[in-house]
Amino acid sequence: MFWLSHHHPDEYNRTYLFGGLRLCARCLGTYPVMLAALVALFVVRAPLGWDWDVPVVLLLTLPALVDWAVGRFRPAAGSNAVRTSTGILLGLALARSLHVHLQRPLPGVLLAQAALVTGVALPVILATYRRPRPD
Repeated sequence: MFWLSHHHPDEYNRTYLFGGLRLCARCLGTYPVMLAALVALFVVRAPLGWDWDVPVVLLLTLPALVDWAVGRFRPAAGSNAVRTSTGILLGLALARSLHVHLQRPLPGVLLAQAALVTGVALPVILATYRRPRPD
């Protein structure tokens, strides 16, 4: 089922198999952690501005971006444990930027995170776009 795993059959090494369903290894780390951390930030009424928001969010986002980029150029590289771990870090980063965004739309931390993701993803996607898929 595609909504549980956005990977094609030649990328099933990037998924976990649970009862016949494939789950993306990185997403399995990202989304549950993001939801739990987002709820926790609201429950504890976390402040909307910390001096270290931008650097910490960018540092937590970067490992997932690097691992994803390496995987685009070298599809056999990496492991699901690394993907899930980088997904956990990404989930924490997304929770923080979304926590602020939901209360003060388009904060600097979210814009910085979006700029980082775009700055890494766009050149990687363009460089690997026409690569043929294995049969």
